[in-house]
Amino acid sequence: MALTVDLRSDTVTKPSPAMRAAMAAAVVDDDVVGRDPTMVELEERTAALLGKEAGLYLVSGCMSNLTALMTHLRRGDRFLAPRHAHILSHELGTAAHIALGVPLELPWSYAPGVPSPADIAEVAAEEPTHHAYYELITRLLCLENSHNHAGGFLIPRDINDALIAQAHQAGWQVHLDGARIWHSAAAQGITPAEAAGAADSVSVCFSKGLGAPVGSVLLGSKDFIAQARRNRKILGGGIRQGGVLAAACLVALDEELPRIDQDRIRADRLAAGLRELGFDAPAPQTNILLVTPPAAWGVSAPKLAQTWSEAGIGCHVMGPAVRLVTHRDIGDQDIATALELIAAGLPR
Repeated sequence: MALTVDLRSDTVTKPSPAMRAAMAAAVVDDDVVGRDPTMVELEERTAALLGKEAGLYLVSGCMSNLTALMTHLRRGDRFLAPRHAHILSHELGTAAHIALGVPLELPWSYAPGVPSPADIAEVAAEEPTHHAYYELITRLLCLENSHNHAGGFLIPRDINDALIAQAHQAGWQVHLDGARIWHSAAAQGITPAEAAGAADSVSVCFSKGLGAPVGSVLLGSKDFIAQARRNRKILGGGIRQGGVLAAACLVALDEELPRIDQDRIRADRLAAGLRELGFDAPAPQTNILLVTPPAAWGVSAPKLAQTWSEAGIGCHVMGPAVRLVTHRDIGDQDIATALELIAAGLPR
């Protein structure tokens, strides 16, 4: 059946009329033979927003993360990432299969999705002073802000800065998967650059939260991005007249970024309503909400998701919970409608 309220993800949004108009009118050129001016504008503007020297447009967050790993790592290097990080659990093993990195999972010691600086220091202390031929060499710490699998938990600015400083002290680089950094920054009342901090590279997404149809930008130093451009080409990522896609992302920065915290506010309203109905629905930190039914109901997350889907509510199973994600196309009435449909299907 057709979904009445689609909360499956913030990637389900449709391009706005302004985005479609901008795509139709975009000034373009061949970005492989030369440079596409609209892509260049997006890359430069995003780099300024995130406080980095340069940017590179890619068609997806997965491609952006993979390109970053290929640029940071050498064959067989170890990299660290929090448990269930997107780069570990949701990108088909490309970190190992293509970037040839060896992952080490970090615990959620500070908060869901967030390791502690002590975790970084502990791994660094185990690194041999002189690497023998049989030792793994750690080169990179990967963080995710906000952390999808942890229900949109964000990394507070002070902890983010401490984690990065600890990694740099160990001699490692830091890559930040900031697909939803826009939400994290807005929730903390800081700029995206402050949320990114001193990370050596950052990937940001325009099709999550900001509502553009396609695209991510990888950010870093000029030298890093020059090498990343070569790696993007290795992946088949020469984007000819990519300005047609980048134009929608520019509109997203103008129209969607200023209103993005409304997603968190609506997610919080939805969580409050679900708690009144008896569900375990912690107040979300950003726009992602993880919901579990009371144990007494004897209802599993897959069964709950099936029930809600049949009622017209788009959702997604994530571990023992059902994930709901608010976005640009969800308004106040949609939240009210979702709660009405859920209430109508409660056990009697």
